Amino acid sequence: MSSAADQEAVQGARTRGRDRPDGPRAASGAHNGGPDTRKAPARTVWPGTPTPLGARFRVGPDGVAGTNFALWAGGAEAVELCLFDDPDDDAGRGRPGSDGRPGSFGGQRPFGGPGNGGRSGGRTVETRCPLTELTHEIWHGFVPGVLPGQRYGFRVHGRWDPWTGARFNPAKLLLDPYARAVDAGAGDDYGALPPEVYGHVRDWPQQHVADTVRDDRDSAPYVPKGVVVHDDAPDDEWCEDRRPKTPWADSVIYEVHVRGFTKLHPGVPEELRGTYAGLAHPAAVEHLTRLGVTAVELLPVHQFAHEDHLLRRGLRNYWGYNSIGYFAPHAAYAASGTRGQQVGEFRRMVRALHEAGIEVILDVVYNHTAEAGELGPMLSLKGIDNRGYYRLQDDARRYADYTGCGNTLHVVQPQVLRLITDSLRYWVSEMGVDGFRFDLAAALARSFHDVDMLSPFLAVIAQDPVLRRVKLIAEPWDVGSGGYQVGAFPPLWTEWNDRYRGAVRDFWRGALPDVRDLGYRLSGSSDLYAWGGRRPYASVNFVTAHDGFTLRDLVSYERKHNEANGEGNRDGSDDNRSWNCGAEGESADADVRALRRRQLRNLMTTLLLSTGVPMLVAGDEMGRTQRGSNNAYCQDNDVSWVDWGLRDEPGWRELFALTSRLIALRHRHPVLRRRAFFSGRAHSADGLRDLAWFTARGTEMTEADWYAPAATLGMYLSGRDIPGRDARGAPVTDDSFLAVLHAAADPLDFVLPGRPWAAAYEVLVDTSLEEQDRAPETLLAAGAAVTLAARSVLLLRAVPGEREA
Repeated sequence: MSSAADQEAVQGARTRGRDRPDGPRAASGAHNGGPDTRKAPARTVWPGTPTPLGARFRVGPDGVAGTNFALWAGGAEAVELCLFDDPDDDAGRGRPGSDGRPGSFGGQRPFGGPGNGGRSGGRTVETRCPLTELTHEIWHGFVPGVLPGQRYGFRVHGRWDPWTGARFNPAKLLLDPYARAVDAGAGDDYGALPPEVYGHVRDWPQQHVADTVRDDRDSAPYVPKGVVVHDDAPDDEWCEDRRPKTPWADSVIYEVHVRGFTKLHPGVPEELRGTYAGLAHPAAVEHLTRLGVTAVELLPVHQFAHEDHLLRRGLRNYWGYNSIGYFAPHAAYAASGTRGQQVGEFRRMVRALHEAGIEVILDVVYNHTAEAGELGPMLSLKGIDNRGYYRLQDDARRYADYTGCGNTLHVVQPQVLRLITDSLRYWVSEMGVDGFRFDLAAALARSFHDVDMLSPFLAVIAQDPVLRRVKLIAEPWDVGSGGYQVGAFPPLWTEWNDRYRGAVRDFWRGALPDVRDLGYRLSGSSDLYAWGGRRPYASVNFVTAHDGFTLRDLVSYERKHNEANGEGNRDGSDDNRSWNCGAEGESADADVRALRRRQLRNLMTTLLLSTGVPMLVAGDEMGRTQRGSNNAYCQDNDVSWVDWGLRDEPGWRELFALTSRLIALRHRHPVLRRRAFFSGRAHSADGLRDLAWFTARGTEMTEADWYAPAATLGMYLSGRDIPGRDARGAPVTDDSFLAVLHAAADPLDFVLPGRPWAAAYEVLVDTSLEEQDRAPETLLAAGAAVTLAARSVLLLRAVPGEREA
């Protein structure tokens, strides 16, 4: 503290907090039902059971239907179940529209809900039911007559003592961490989070101690509420034989935002655009199947909230990395309603994608929540048991922040680990998903402070019979010390490989000092992953992702342009490794435009010919632009939405054609999707190695060549005796291919390797050509020189000796 007055303010707040078990009441109104609710007499509560956690509708004793509620709250002194009923409201109210009125996507609702929360003009009735049964720190009870569609929350009583990390506040309605649906509409449209949603007095005059002064105003009218859902999914919907079960080596991942993918799609009915039903629509699925991808990786679909600083600027969290409900599909993406209907709609989306042979991978954010730090709102875990759920600093008022988002879940704690694994199993077993991409996964692998690959989280996943059989992708870093862990995750895991992204970008912008790093990245990154039984598909190769430039912007901008975010263009990375081809931003210069299209073809071809698992970002295959933004996390508008008009424009139509041809080529040729690393040794009678590298002279690269400056690289992939067996146990053989990458600004003669590598070569891809609907099929003699166009890729199939050019 900087002054004696500061010290006195802290001591005064501390004294008030410790004089009363429930803390200071600086702002009143907590116990009169709040301004928009009416209290009703308590209902009968039977003992119920402590498991499963959450709200489960079932038939109880004596054949009576009702719902069992169970909440872990380890440090609580009492827990109240709060039921919310709207006499004049239908259960399905709040279906999303597009006009910004209640029930639409247009309003800036803090918690991402499409509706008005069913407040019915302020007539919501709240019924508080004490849960008196306590078993192993789980408060539970069965309430007869509570049926699916019922909205509910909890009030948790306990000590308010922020200096020891205790922040219990019964004035705040708390979302059930296990809620399977969330009715996130809450009151009117706000330009900021209401002060009532904070556990402390947000506007306390002495801000440096504001988080220590308890706010006693009722938050119920303003916060999201859980919804009781019917748990039973038809058995035949999720039976295992309906899953595509695409092997890792055969996968092509497509990163998709549920809302942005169909918001502008002309073939999707307007009322379904931007929803789960929209993504399941035949017009959306048709694009995925034409392209040939095997999996969609959905940006976060757990229920999430909008940050106060965004709402104050008229913006919203578009990406969704701000979770508050780990079991609930985000309500704003549902076309059918928010009182449980979103659960069925999500399941139908998964089923439609499965029927098209497409897996569903969820981007999940278990490293932090939307409650931020000590000055953040109180929505769920912070009020249920702050010390039990979050990592705290030695000064327990403060949160350990390995995520850059204000808090970090304390995954070492058994109840936190249970929450995460229960959530994951639910999405697999009952929602039908096929895998997960873990945001900032290094934060989950921290045992106490350091990242530990023997951490409880990784150990539990490894032994779990449900989770160990689905696709697991790590974003292998966080923002804390020692958080960069690329190549370090255990064999069960696949990783986003940012080393691949950097090497490919640098090569095509002419910034690599030599081609050593590029050689590793093209061939599966064995320097990172060839240990512990890991395979080439441990590397998810990507050039772009949601975070950063789109592929088109990568060749159109050298500087970020994030002014629309309202942060003075300070946000977003400055390390873009991009090249604008001679002009910043959109250009009318025909030469610049042609070069950019060629560079896009080069980048896409490099990605899809590399060993490992390729990941594309939705829209990159047809030239989507974010107008130079490399941090569009809060741009819920046409900056981020896929522009479907591009697919039919000259230039972008050809990029789509090339991308789909390359994906089809991967599917046809196992040598392009190897299950084992290259050895560099001969595996066949003719003495040819499985992988060979060539200079422009047509000679194999020497040690000195790898260290010399170079802008050209030839990679020969032998299809003879590929390690492994096919589904029937037969040896795997394939064609052999020569890929030549040339990043220099001038044409170059490249001598094609002669016998025994090939007798001739058939040209399958030439990125210097604008037309990409079909392969050139030109036949070139082995040993001859072919002129490489400036900045281009040639893919050639090696023709064996029986055919001559």
